Amino acid sequence: MRQISAALLAASAVVGFVLVAEAQGPTAPPATRGTAQTYHPPRTPWGDPDLEGRWPGSRAAAIPLQRPESFGTRDTLTDAEFAERQSQSARQKDQDLADFDFEHPSIPFGQVGGGQSPPQHWFERSEPQRQASLIVDPPNGRMPALTPAAQKRLADRRARESGGSASYTDFNLTERCITRGLTGSVLPSGYNNGNAIVQSPGYVTIVNEMIHESRIVPLDGRPHPGPAIRSHLGDSRGHWEGDTLVVETTNFLDRMGVGMNGAGASDALKVTERFTRTGDTTISYSLTINDPMTWTAPFTIRFDLGRDDRYGMFEYACHEGNYALQNIMRGARVQERRTAETSR
Repeated sequence: MRQISAALLAASAVVGFVLVAEAQGPTAPPATRGTAQTYHPPRTPWGDPDLEGRWPGSRAAAIPLQRPESFGTRDTLTDAEFAERQSQSARQKDQDLADFDFEHPSIPFGQVGGGQSPPQHWFERSEPQRQASLIVDPPNGRMPALTPAAQKRLADRRARESGGSASYTDFNLTERCITRGLTGSVLPSGYNNGNAIVQSPGYVTIVNEMIHESRIVPLDGRPHPGPAIRSHLGDSRGHWEGDTLVVETTNFLDRMGVGMNGAGASDALKVTERFTRTGDTTISYSLTINDPMTWTAPFTIRFDLGRDDRYGMFEYACHEGNYALQNIMRGARVQERRTAETSR
């Protein structure tokens, strides 16, 4: 059962980067669009660029995290590649609706969803995009290699999992509905893709619908606390570079489930975000992840946030009626008893 759980959760992690909520036509990658130099955002009453509103990351969820190696440094789909992505999207929509067609389902009823995921019609979808990958740097659009230390952490985790589920602590923080970390909270997932920005003099508050995370970011230049003070979302400090809000976050807990891979992040992780309003309904958003104990080089993700003040920010009630973890633990104990009985 632990192996089944791990497979489902691994699939959910991939879905988190490729699913989408809001329809949008094909566009060029954010890196090639207008910048703050060609658009002058409105100001708050105290003079800062106005970023307030609801900015779901839905549009970007149709973009894969990494680019196919065959693309090289090309970051935009060709017409043929885009047509194939459109076809895949159409097939996905048919599959999403399969569990509603009781008489002539394209997929036998009951095969959608899973033990730790909802029926597929719950997922938020959108039209495919021409942007080839969310990762824009390195230029090949692929995640850098893991360091030897991270490879060891990953191998150790897999070794623990292969022995079954001894404790709830064998599950990462996302599996336990505690947090997806900063990057996982911002990047689009299968649902709960809302982001809200609230501003006040000297502060910006960033709210993520996914696992109801919030960060209050001071803009007064105060330093980060000492290394003894750490949290799952880290400690964020912001400043303005022209019309761009730059948020630097450090002081993360070194916990499995906070990073962007199975090895987890290290306590050296630093995330730098940039929010640039490029139109009345668009923010160009990027985050650069730098963890020299986990990846051999930094890497940058970039995509657009589209303003939608009608987007519903709903409660993330992960544990209501959720018996998955309890049942996995119960199943593991049953397996242990059976193994002990057969070894006598």
